[in-house]
Amino acid sequence: MRASTISEPQDETSPQTTSAPVRARNKAWIIRLVSIIVVLIAWEVGGRRINPLFMSYPSAILHAAGGMIGSGELIVALGSSLRTLLVGFTTASLIGIVAGLLIGRYRAVDAATDWLINALYATPLIAIIPLVILWFGLGDAAKLFIVTILAVFPVLINTASGVRNIPQSLIDVGTAFAANERQVFMKIIIPAVVPFIMTGLRLGIGRAIIGMVAAEFFTAITGLGALIVKYGNQYDTASMFVPILILMLLGVTLTSIVRKIEEMFAPWRAND
Repeated sequence: MRASTISEPQDETSPQTTSAPVRARNKAWIIRLVSIIVVLIAWEVGGRRINPLFMSYPSAILHAAGGMIGSGELIVALGSSLRTLLVGFTTASLIGIVAGLLIGRYRAVDAATDWLINALYATPLIAIIPLVILWFGLGDAAKLFIVTILAVFPVLINTASGVRNIPQSLIDVGTAFAANERQVFMKIIIPAVVPFIMTGLRLGIGRAIIGMVAAEFFTAITGLGALIVKYGNQYDTASMFVPILILMLLGVTLTSIVRKIEEMFAPWRAND
């Protein structure tokens, strides 16, 4: 009788347990989708009541986008902007990560560079774009420099901050087990600083897009920024909204990609 009252142990990986996070994610996506639909409907209804010189609405923007895609203008501009953005952001990320690791790890490097980093980070770098154009001209080199210089600081500062926040006890343990400097970097510092690097990359993406558009505003030769200037001067609001919305989607997409990469390299941060 006593044995018959003992309940069977429950499997921790039962469908009820494993499906809870899935249901939560599905619910979040449903809420997000409903909110997008509500905003688009409100925008469509409200936009039709406003002078098209000042505001457009989704159906008109889609029609303008179709014409720009058909002419090939939008594809060429998007390709130019993506090339500048990806090359500049990749360069900024590499520089920021390497410099941040060195600055955070070695006090001598920090003392030699902190004044320069603080000065450049506090400077409104958009203001030096005319000077950059004088240095590099109106081509891709100027745009790449602007994107890189704007995106590098969030990555660098977050990486250096992450290195400084590593508990000294972890470094002492590695030293006690006769780990050399390379092993300390590879086994202790870099794994611990990954979340800080990913945060810097997410912040750097927004700065890189700002730098890309600002550079294209000034050069006004190619890219999505040039399209905004072109159709703004023509007072074609619907066409002007097309590159603006593409830039928004680009920022959201790249940020999501970085978040997925963070989940791969730092899975313990997935639920933060």
